Amino acid sequence: MTIQTAASAAYIVSALLFILALAGLSKHESATLGNGFGMIGMAVALVATVVLAIDRGLSGLGLGLLLLATAIGAAIGIARARSVEMTGMPELIALLHSFVGMAAVLVGWNGYLEVEAHPDGAEAAALDAIGTLGIHHGEVFIGVFIGAVTFTGSIVAYGKLSGRISSTPLVLPGKNLINVGALVAFVVLTAWFVVSPALWLLVAMTVVALALGWHLVASIGGGDMPVVVSMLNSYSGWAAAASGFLLENNLLIITGALVGSSGAYLSYIMCTAMNRSFFSVIAGGFGIVAAGGDDTDYGEHHEITAEGVAELLSDAERVIIAPGYGMAVAQAQHGVADLTRLLRARGVDVRFGIHPVAGRLPGHMNVLLAEAKVPYDIVLELDEINDDFAETDVVLVIGANDTVNPAAADDPTSPIAGMPVLTVWDAKHVVVFKRSMAPGYAGVQNPLFFRDNTSMIFGDAKDRVEDILRAQVPARVG
Repeated sequence: MTIQTAASAAYIVSALLFILALAGLSKHESATLGNGFGMIGMAVALVATVVLAIDRGLSGLGLGLLLLATAIGAAIGIARARSVEMTGMPELIALLHSFVGMAAVLVGWNGYLEVEAHPDGAEAAALDAIGTLGIHHGEVFIGVFIGAVTFTGSIVAYGKLSGRISSTPLVLPGKNLINVGALVAFVVLTAWFVVSPALWLLVAMTVVALALGWHLVASIGGGDMPVVVSMLNSYSGWAAAASGFLLENNLLIITGALVGSSGAYLSYIMCTAMNRSFFSVIAGGFGIVAAGGDDTDYGEHHEITAEGVAELLSDAERVIIAPGYGMAVAQAQHGVADLTRLLRARGVDVRFGIHPVAGRLPGHMNVLLAEAKVPYDIVLELDEINDDFAETDVVLVIGANDTVNPAAADDPTSPIAGMPVLTVWDAKHVVVFKRSMAPGYAGVQNPLFFRDNTSMIFGDAKDRVEDILRAQVPARVG
């Protein structure tokens, strides 16, 4: 067996492991195993790539640089994985997407310098002899375009998620015409480049793509960023697939297609959950209504103490907890898990209601609760639990805002109008854990806070949950 054949076989094994990883990650119970499959698959792919490179003549300084780059990347990845908090995962993932995009840009430019920059060279002649030179032109151009859009779009997403850039959507005059114009320019430049490749065409397209990626994501409001992260994940997959075609690497093609299609499908599911148009996500078309100040007088809010919450819970038979990003920030999941175990030990029916975009990353709340050992079977999605709020005694809204906002259902002028939300206000009592009365990430005031059956408990969610645990009143008899 030749090294080439062995490497191809290793790539197939890696691809199968990546498919098994996706299958494992689809369920809580098998998520750890899925992660293991993914790590093994990547390790096999890296070893196969290095061995193949050596077989093709890579040695000396080139081999040293390859191994050094691999070691540096591994060290940085391990360090970040060990140190990152769950609250920092959304922006970290957005940043990782930008790396994939930039890699695709560099691969595309390298392809140009190898072939198109030397039209009379051996590489160009070999491709021309088998009739694929024009295809190479297209692969270079399309790969750079997708990579550049992914790169700047991911950088903007990172900035918004980390608070370095305002979450308010950018609304430029003729916003949609700008996007359409950029796409038309891409199509025209691509056709031109395929017919007559030139450096200035590639430079022009790269600039257009970088600007388009920035504008697409800058035009989307902060409340919709979870969908954007998922969509950028899809973009990064297609960028990797484009690089795979250019490098004639089947593993990159397969892996890119897996990431691209799964990210697109996840985005579609999330868009459906948010009552958004999937195609408007791709075009950066939603979130165009900037959330301004709300001068509506909703009346006075009602405050409650930890002792008051403990009293409500002591009388409750059915409790639902609706967590949000604030729970992640406060790292309150372990205290919430302790409270859940205490109440269940008393015979209280405790469940969790998870909105599809709770937090700033798909599955964010599920991961936090799994980390705190909350049983999977009591963690329910919006469509599984929404009909049960009317029969619930107490709902604890911990760090959630936009996902429990009745304005989505009642106010057609709201920036989040039409988005399905957890109808927590149907319960007998609602307790909202917040640091202040400030609006949520989407910048929209929440009328829930002022309803007669809602009480606010202010402060750090972790501290307040611990106060409630200390103040627990024994369950009443009779």
